[in-house]
Amino acid sequence: MSLNTRLYYFLKGVVRHLKNMQNLRIKHHFQLFFSKSSRSPLLHRAALGVSTLCLVFHGLAVQAQVAPAPASGGTTTAPGTAQPSTQPGRGTTLPGNVNPANLPPGVRGQIQQQQGQQQQGGQQQRGQQQGQQPGRQVPTGRTNAQPTNQPTTGNGVPVQTNADGTTADPNNPQVNDNQQQDQAVLENSPEAIRRGEAAAREEYRQRIFGTAIFSGQLGGNPFQPNISMATPRNYIVGPGDLLNIRLYGFSESDFSQKVSPEGAVYFAQATGIGPVSVSGLTVEQARDRITSRLASKYVGLRAGPYGPKNTFLEVSLGGIRSIRVTVTGDAVRPGTYTISSLSTVMNVVYQAGGPSDLGSFRKVQLIRNNRVIATLDLYDYLLNGTQSNDFRLQDNDNIRFTTYIERVEIAGTVKRSNIFELLKGETLDRLFFYAGDFASNAYKERVKVRRVTERELKVIDVTTAEFKTFTMQDGDLVTVESLLNRFENQITIDGAVFRPGQYSLDQNKTLTQLIKSAEGIKGDAFTGRVNIVRTREDLAIENITVNLTNILAGSEPDITLQREDQVIIPSRFDLAESASVSVMGEVNKPLELTYMANMTLNDALMRAGGLRESAAASQVEVVRRKKDVDPTSASAQVAEIIRLNVNRDLSINADQNKFVLEPFDQIIVRRSPNYLVQTYANIEGEVILPGTYAIRSKDQKVSDLIGLAGGLTPQAYVPGATLVRQVQLSADEIARQQQSINELADDVKKGTVEVEGTAPGKPEAIGINLKRILENPNSTENILLQAGDVLRIPKLLETVRIQGEVLLPTTVKYRAGQTFQDYISQSGGFTSKSQRKRSFIVYANGSVDRTRKFMFFNIYPRVEPGSEVIIPRETRAPLTPQQILGQATAITSSIFTLILGVLAFRNIR
Repeated sequence: MSLNTRLYYFLKGVVRHLKNMQNLRIKHHFQLFFSKSSRSPLLHRAALGVSTLCLVFHGLAVQAQVAPAPASGGTTTAPGTAQPSTQPGRGTTLPGNVNPANLPPGVRGQIQQQQGQQQQGGQQQRGQQQGQQPGRQVPTGRTNAQPTNQPTTGNGVPVQTNADGTTADPNNPQVNDNQQQDQAVLENSPEAIRRGEAAAREEYRQRIFGTAIFSGQLGGNPFQPNISMATPRNYIVGPGDLLNIRLYGFSESDFSQKVSPEGAVYFAQATGIGPVSVSGLTVEQARDRITSRLASKYVGLRAGPYGPKNTFLEVSLGGIRSIRVTVTGDAVRPGTYTISSLSTVMNVVYQAGGPSDLGSFRKVQLIRNNRVIATLDLYDYLLNGTQSNDFRLQDNDNIRFTTYIERVEIAGTVKRSNIFELLKGETLDRLFFYAGDFASNAYKERVKVRRVTERELKVIDVTTAEFKTFTMQDGDLVTVESLLNRFENQITIDGAVFRPGQYSLDQNKTLTQLIKSAEGIKGDAFTGRVNIVRTREDLAIENITVNLTNILAGSEPDITLQREDQVIIPSRFDLAESASVSVMGEVNKPLELTYMANMTLNDALMRAGGLRESAAASQVEVVRRKKDVDPTSASAQVAEIIRLNVNRDLSINADQNKFVLEPFDQIIVRRSPNYLVQTYANIEGEVILPGTYAIRSKDQKVSDLIGLAGGLTPQAYVPGATLVRQVQLSADEIARQQQSINELADDVKKGTVEVEGTAPGKPEAIGINLKRILENPNSTENILLQAGDVLRIPKLLETVRIQGEVLLPTTVKYRAGQTFQDYISQSGGFTSKSQRKRSFIVYANGSVDRTRKFMFFNIYPRVEPGSEVIIPRETRAPLTPQQILGQATAITSSIFTLILGVLAFRNIR
């Protein structure tokens, strides 16, 4: 390798190393790795010089990276100052005496993120100023998966952003620790503490009974006044109300108008009456006052000397006014509300959100003219549906939510597990009423009350008799437990009874009473040993065995049962093996039957569908297993075979059909040896009567089939006759054949073995010599026919087909006297890859003949009409000149090495 080449590769490695260090940005030094093969002093000096230059350039690059970047206006920013935001209202502006490097990492991350968003906004604004349409995408050279304002680490890895806006660097654990410290500081900040306390108060408030109704969780606005109701007689008229004032009768007039701010209505129309003050009066009082004033003009409004009353006055509300009321105290939303004059206290309570976490549900005061005129108990409405003291509000009324007095929480198996507010002196029984009483699975005998004392907590057990007298206190926690998950009087009976299941111990105190309640025992019950599984007081399980037969007979005393006892009466069938009888062979439905007592051979054959036509009635065998075989006998009989001659008439009168079977007998019906199904053979081609012919005898041969077909036609080519037969192979035979082929293929080293897969029932051609069969029907060539055989006799053939490794595979006319080489010449001759010594011929009848070798000569087979000449191809590739030269060189080198070794051995001697 030349000096210039070595210097080039050395400089290339140094540059690659510098690039890797620039990507890491965490080290300011690097190592130079010199090649061990470089021993030239000139190269060593050049390497030292290049290394020095690289160190200088790298130091300059590091200083350029550390130095602050110049501002957009061409001026640099001094250390310790912050560049102000270019747009008012956007970005982050720091005071002049704040150094961003001294800020916490989380704060710096937020400032960088906001500055990135500011830069992106500025780019978008400049793009719009340059004619960019809103909503149009601008190519930035980045993919959608990497936003333009996403910060990255020194390795180009995107920085992960936390939920609070801070960034997390996976390659810098110290930065992550600082961010976790900042997050902890934020969580312990006063604002976070206040938010946590507010959430806790809201959670506590939602547990207070009644909060869900007034907090709007039920949806809608259920507490709204009915403004379409009839005019209440006790409604107080005030400024802004619209009064419908109508006269009817002898005189008719309409004076409907709105009450003026001064509280009066004005009667014009030349009545001379003027204003009438109605403010502060009820509708009834306002009607009486208006009637009194109008009576001076309309004398018919009153009975007098001029006659009876003939004019009538009606006053009603045509429109209601708005009033303002004030909500004070411990309400969720205290303040002043503008409501309808038909509103009641409950309407405003709902609008104010109900009591707060400190407000009282039991004492809501209505203050009017600095005096408490009513006190509402919201529990009366929530639990009883009554609205006592729900007065209609007036202008400047004050609704005050007082602070709760006592609150008690109840938990466990009650219908409403909430925090309830109690009045002074209310008992535990009243608390259960508020909670909807016990649930169905509650333990009612005793409840636990946790009470707060002046120094600590204590637990009080309150029994049922004390519920009405036990007074509750503020802060009490009542816990109602559930029932035990067990039965106090349950017993169980299983097994051979008519109604197994659970029963009550109260009505079934003894074993005989329990069996009687279970409708008695079944016929298959094994009463000699009945088990009672008992659970003792220490929860240990005990088994008690009794003789039910003696108990029912009265010879033994009855058994007294206990709680959780389980009586098990076994069945005789459970104690015996399930016996069966099988029928196989020449029956219509071979099956396995459940053994039944007194089952006969006739019964089993009937259940199996009867005998087939092919059944040998005299060869029916019953195979019966032997019991208690002598294990020491070498010739012990393990099965008994009983041969029976069964009558095909399966009636009861048949003799041997009455043979009684035993459990596990196996019935085998043999096939009749003389029963054969009709079989056929087919003949095709040049015969007088081609078609399908029945095989009449077992020794029918090929010559007999030709005789049945009327003989051959003059055009028949006898040497080309072929017999096609379906070779029936089992799956095991196919597997063994394939295994033999694989073993043969593994043994072949210079070739491959390719065999077509064998399938069961695949037709195969069998080469026969029909000419010899016709000349001598008693010869061994005349083979026996089988079912499905097809004899094909072709017409006189006049062609020969040449295939394989020849220049032009073709079909030529057969000419008598021509040899194998003549037909090869007609196809163009052999190629360079032809395997001449492995050539073979497939004749028209399916037989094959190969080429034989005699010394250095190939003896080719004869060619007949309809033959197919096949020339195989050489699979080994010919040697190239380079391979020949390499082998010759190797042989020559070996020879010279051998000669030198011999000479050296002679010199040593």
